[in-house]
Amino acid sequence: MTHQALLTILAVILVPAVARAGDEKTTAARMAQEHQHDKPVPTPAATEEPSHPVSAAEVTYGEVAGKPAHGYLAAPKEAKGSLPGLIVIHEWWGLNDNIRSVTRRLAGEGYQALAIDLYGGATADNPAAATKLMNGVLADTATGAANLKQAVAYLKGKGVKKIGVIGWCFGGGWSLQTALLAPDDIKATVIYYGHLETDPAKLAILKAPVIGFFGAADNSIPPTSVHAFEDALKKQGKPVEVHVYDGAGHAFANSSGGSYRPEAAKDAWQRTTAFFAKYLQGK
Repeated sequence: MTHQALLTILAVILVPAVARAGDEKTTAARMAQEHQHDKPVPTPAATEEPSHPVSAAEVTYGEVAGKPAHGYLAAPKEAKGSLPGLIVIHEWWGLNDNIRSVTRRLAGEGYQALAIDLYGGATADNPAAATKLMNGVLADTATGAANLKQAVAYLKGKGVKKIGVIGWCFGGGWSLQTALLAPDDIKATVIYYGHLETDPAKLAILKAPVIGFFGAADNSIPPTSVHAFEDALKKQGKPVEVHVYDGAGHAFANSSGGSYRPEAAKDAWQRTTAFFAKYLQGK
């Protein structure tokens, strides 16, 4: 049996039934296939410095299922007064150095950026391990939801008035779920190639404006589902903006992986920071 065939079988076996959208099993399996030859190996872009100096530290932002929830908090060094907050949700590799780097970059734009951890401290450096971690969370989405609610409460406890959320891949789906779990608290939602809800009834409670970034060559989050999501929100009069990049596949913005596409990633980053500035900073 080839390595590729083994990973495909693992992706299917390890995906359990979940309480969220019914097609998430298929999405997770396809995501594993998209990553089957990938490793989170940093490129020079993965070490890009924030636009302004920041300070960062490991923090405990709550308790979930009887265990402390540990994360990574970054903020501008010379910030004065209350700042907007961001919840940063890792991709399927976990809260690794790449996500910490991105969190610092986001903080440098003028935010208290909290990178949460849905894996309880574990990270993966190969697709099979990442698949197992991802599906452990999807098997117990109630605990994942509680984790995100703790993150919201933590930032509010620090005096944050406006909160945005951003996630990639596995975390992109949870970014949308966070906006649905806390519709009165989340003021801006950014989704990078994450699982999308297309049921109008479930999207009806969404209040935050949404921007999403996807690859035209992504087989796990195909453009058809992206446009179905966009249409469902537009029909309800909700602010939504999606960008689908030609020639880009899944994880095109991950500067520590083999799918990285610099031009698409740069455009998405500029749109992300402008989006957050508009809805969280009033710029």
